[in-house]
Amino acid sequence: MGRPLKRVLLVNDDGIDAAGLTCLEAVAEQLADEVWVVAPEVDQSGSSHSVTLHEPLRFRQLGKRRFAVRGTPSDCVIMASQYLMADMRPDLVLSGINRGDNIADSVAYSGTIGAAMTALVMGLPAMALSQAYTDGQPVTWQTALRHGPGVIAALLDMPEREHVCFSINFPDVNPQAVTGVRVASQGRGSIVGVSVEERLDTRGKTYFWIQLHHDRQPARARGNDVDILHRGAVAVCPLRLERDDGNLEDALRERLAPLNRTD
Repeated sequence: MGRPLKRVLLVNDDGIDAAGLTCLEAVAEQLADEVWVVAPEVDQSGSSHSVTLHEPLRFRQLGKRRFAVRGTPSDCVIMASQYLMADMRPDLVLSGINRGDNIADSVAYSGTIGAAMTALVMGLPAMALSQAYTDGQPVTWQTALRHGPGVIAALLDMPEREHVCFSINFPDVNPQAVTGVRVASQGRGSIVGVSVEERLDTRGKTYFWIQLHHDRQPARARGNDVDILHRGAVAVCPLRLERDDGNLEDALRERLAPLNRTD
């Protein structure tokens, strides 16, 4: 049986030299005839859907189908789909594998998720992959490597895949300890604070570090991504570009109705 894909594009937010990208290449080579890598030159974590509009983009070619872009993950998707691979666009965009999970509130600012969402804007099906880990412990890349190909292959024929980004999070357990693959909803409320730390550089000028503070326990609810990872399973969460809330539309119409009345 041949590989199911002709061309796949790999991108990430941890940078072209990240270990997770090397892992993703090994996964993609099992699924596609051609694997293209177009990734940021440096770490772009937290960049969400950001694109570069007010300065030029540059890239370096590092191999036959390998490029480093001086820009964001979304820039990489645009450069690849609209320029570098314009002769035959990829069948699928895989973003990751991120060092650290992308669950609950972190989905909003993740560059890994942002790249996959930008692929949807470009009309390309996409999946974002992330490997959970524990601070101070080795990252269990073998878990994503072992289970990634099967999960991706199972999602390839989903009829809605061109309108949905599948966010796939692998648990922080050894490959043989994975308890299954579960559909997840997105958790809420894991960011419990933000701090700004002021420092001085060697010339006495002020600069700042922003840090987000997380507590995943309050965000854990049965069946959401936080819960499923905690139970040692791969969490697959379908995400859409649309952010409107249909549940509020009727109440909103009623609230705004007086503003539309005429004498």
